[in-house]
Amino acid sequence: MRVVSWNLWWRFGPWEARQKAILTTLRDLRPDVVGLQEVWDGGGDGDGGGSLADWLAGELGLHAVYAPSHAPERWQRRIGDPEVGIGIAVLSRWPVLERATLPLSAPADLDDGRLALYTRLAAPQYEVPFFTTHLTSVPHGSAVRMGQVTALAEFVAAHRGDTAFPPVVTGDFNAFPDSDEIRLFGGQVTAPPVPGQTFYDAWQYADPGAPWATWDPANPYVAQGGYPPARVDYIHVGRPGPDGLGRVRAVRRAADGPVDGVWPSDHTAVVADLADLAVQRGW
Repeated sequence: MRVVSWNLWWRFGPWEARQKAILTTLRDLRPDVVGLQEVWDGGGDGDGGGSLADWLAGELGLHAVYAPSHAPERWQRRIGDPEVGIGIAVLSRWPVLERATLPLSAPADLDDGRLALYTRLAAPQYEVPFFTTHLTSVPHGSAVRMGQVTALAEFVAAHRGDTAFPPVVTGDFNAFPDSDEIRLFGGQVTAPPVPGQTFYDAWQYADPGAPWATWDPANPYVAQGGYPPARVDYIHVGRPGPDGLGRVRAVRRAADGPVDGVWPSDHTAVVADLADLAVQRGW
């Protein structure tokens, strides 16, 4: 099963050209499930006024679930357009059986409507509990993110169910791998928020020499801000099920260069292939 996590940089930069590059990238990746962050909604962008996720799903033949932010005003002020929404989304090759949304709390001066989204996917022979999220981004917001990952872990525990496939949690955590919030969410080097619930960072299975930054100054959208490289985007997977179901087989970056001269986003995507005993793919 191929999983992708990707922050799409909302309606910043040359978004109309980027929209085409995003589609081309996902078409080439042929994912089974995608967790998307900073997804735009409406604003007369030529996709029928719906969300970018719905447009992508229509183009790719996938199912889409879009969760709008409950507080988009700060985002809208940044681009001067109060009509464009922002949210997170899941694209799936399989039908979506259930969905739920969790607003993530933050102090009033930092609250810009961050969310977590749960979907339950009807994959062959079992159901997949799949999540995506976007945490607070301010560099000094570690304590806020600690609260958010605690709520996220509890949200996962409430919806993971009794399926054999482990929960998959994707998203832009806006935190470095050795940060307190990532250590807390993983629950392997500190006590987990939910007793007994732990997650593996899929990147632990990557080639040690592979490019790792998902926020990379090689990208001109990042370079213009003078930021150092960082890995802030994740695919977390619960403990494998029977016979290694859901085990990470491979992981890498994608969308780490221009498409027809246009970088699709300011983030690279993370792509993980998970062991899937029921579906045989001819990659």
